Formats: sequence, C-alpha cells, structure tokens
Amino acid sequence: MARKAETVTEGASERPALRVGQCLELRVLRLAAGGDGVAKAPDGRTVFVPLSAPDDWLEVQIVDVQRRFLRAEILKVLRPGPARVEAPCPVFGVCGGCSWQHLEYAAQVEAKRTILSDALSRIGGIALGEDPALMPSPRGYGYRARARILAGAGESGFRARRSHRLCATTACPVLTPALESSLETVRRLSEPDSEPVEWEISLGATGSARCGRVSDKSGPPVALQIEGDEIQISPGTFAQANSLLWEALHCRVLAATGQGQRVLELYAGAGFFTLGLARRFSQVIAIESAASAVSDLRANLERAGLDHVEVIAASVESALPSRRLSRPDAILLDPPRAGLPECALKAVAQLRAPRIIYLSCDPATLARDTARLQKKGYRVASIEGFDLFPQTPHLEALAVLERPSGIED
Repeated sequence: MARKAETVTEGASERPALRVGQCLELRVLRLAAGGDGVAKAPDGRTVFVPLSAPDDWLEVQIVDVQRRFLRAEILKVLRPGPARVEAPCPVFGVCGGCSWQHLEYAAQVEAKRTILSDALSRIGGIALGEDPALMPSPRGYGYRARARILAGAGESGFRARRSHRLCATTACPVLTPALESSLETVRRLSEPDSEPVEWEISLGATGSARCGRVSDKSGPPVALQIEGDEIQISPGTFAQANSLLWEALHCRVLAATGQGQRVLELYAGAGFFTLGLARRFSQVIAIESAASAVSDLRANLERAGLDHVEVIAASVESALPSRRLSRPDAILLDPPRAGLPECALKAVAQLRAPRIIYLSCDPATLARDTARLQKKGYRVASIEGFDLFPQTPHLEALAVLERPSGIED
C-alpha cells in the first residue's frame, strides 16, 4: 500500500496526533543554527529536517517527537528550493564532516549572517539594526589545512553522520589538494590498526602534510607564515583550519585590538595573534593552559626575538582572579566553544579595559557573554563574521566592545 503523506501549509488549522514513522509533505522555511532546515508541522510545532534547503518541498518521515518540536528525515525532494545544488562529495549525507554541500555557497553565507544576527538578538538581546557583515571564504572547497580523521585497516575518512563509526572515503573536497593527497598516506600507515583510531593531518605554508595518530605527540611542527612571522604548531596544538582566511582574520583581529602600552590576551594558543600584538604593544600578557600550546608559544616568541611578552601557563579562570593585573589598554580573547566561564567574565570586566575584542566560534555563547559584558558597562561597537567553515553551519565571529570612560560596575 502506498504511503499517505499529509500536506502542510502555513497556517494549517488541523491538529492531528503526530507519531514516529508518520509521513508529511512540508516546505522548508529557513535554516537553523545547527544546520537543519526548519519547517512547520500541522499542529504548529517546529520540524527540523537535516540536509534540506530553504523553499524545498519535501516528503519527510518523523523520526523523533518532542513536546515542542519534531525531527524528520527526507524521503523525497518533491520540488527543490532555488539554493539546492548537487553535492560534489560521493559520501555527502553519510559522512558527518559536512552538512551543507547541497546548498549553493552564496546561500550558506547569507544563512550564517542570519544565524549570527538571530543569536545576538534572541540570546543576547542585542539589536544591530541590520545583519552583521560576514567575510566569505575565497573558495567554498579546497580550503581546509587541518583535520582530524579516523583510519584503520587501510581505510580512512571522517565519522559518519550522527555516529562514531568510520565513513571511509578516498577523497574529500574541502581539504586543500596537498592535504587531500595525504589520505592515501594515512590509509597506508593505518593498515596495522585493526580498529579505526583518530589521526591528525595538517599542512603549513610550505612542505608536505604532517600525518600522525592523535595519541602520538612526537611529530614535527608545521609552520604558518603570517605577516612575516613564522608560527610553528606542534601535533595536538590548536590552529585555525581555513588556510585561505588566515591572513584576513589575523589582520582584522589586530586592527580591532589597536595598539598601546599593555594588552592582555586570553586563550593565546601557539601565538597566532600574540606575535602581532607584541609588535603593537609595549607589554603583552598571554594566558594559555594547554602545555603543547604554551611550549609552541614560547618557542615562537623566542624565534621572533620578542622578549616583552609574559606567558602565564594556567587556565584563564584560575589566572585572572588570582593575579593583580594592571588595567590593560585592550583585552583579546579567543575562548573555546563554551565561551567564558562566569568567574573569568567577572574578572575580565573588573579590569575595566577600554576595549574587549572577543573572537568566538559559537554565536550562541558569544551572544550570552556579550550580553553579560553589557551589564558590566560595555557597549557593542561592532560585530562581524568570518566563514572559516564552508559546507557546514559553523562560523567565527568577532565582537568589539568598548567601555565609556567614567562607567562604574
């Protein structure tokens, strides 16, 4: 017997009992922050549909029913939306590495601009008046110079979508060509491993790709060339993945930070911004907790001959409240996805720096922390986005906050 799918139109008044396994026909309205398409069920609940595009008409099957929302999977694309394209990767939809290859790149950029604006408004209560500027990647493919993959028994690839298992592939279009070719090297080296283990592959400005098991920290560093400085990154040390935007991101962050006597850098990493800060400020205090990053940072500073940077090897939440730091001219922070812990945010605000430059990989935590800093006397001077992760819903955002003189907590 043929499936019967209910057709959903906006404003439908029917309220049928919806259940797992039920089929619906619906139109995708927009894209959510997590990357799924958003539609409406007959009872008004939101339906999240992975791998869908705005204005798609779809036949879907409900796979999860919650009190306020549903999740569904596509059974058939009845009429594609104007932004839907053919994905170039043969494992797209199975591999968990990308979720937006079915969208033309211009639509991805506009969706991310809206996602950033919505997060700031909905979570932070920040009204910008217009959507923030967003710098696209020069290319939507062939941009990634660093990745973690799974490999074992002569196969390599990323994790499967919503799974921990290996989705094996011989090619990946988002990797730079040199890094993509290293997949063959990893397959060969992983043959002794009966079960897949995690590998890190990375590429610097010159030379061949570095390939090594994540558990093995003994590999050589890769070197990034940024504004004349060489920044070496050891295995396991974080580095931005989009090599096409390294220079642009570096320039925009340093321009926003400005110059002066003293700057405080939180989550300094291996020194991607630190060396540039040291050429703009008389004193730099850099805080970083990861041991490999601290080692790289100190080595990079020594190589550059920059001896006026104090490196504090500690977590931000433990270092800030326990040290008496003089009021800096600016604070630059680039925290992990979880954002600033409450105690660290309070300590940052108490320093009363005239400028805070906040680089974030999560619009939601950026909006939350920006709202908290506004309550401490800061105001948002500017916010802009950077598409470091084409073919995914992820984006980087840079917020500049200023504290008017004479403002008290």
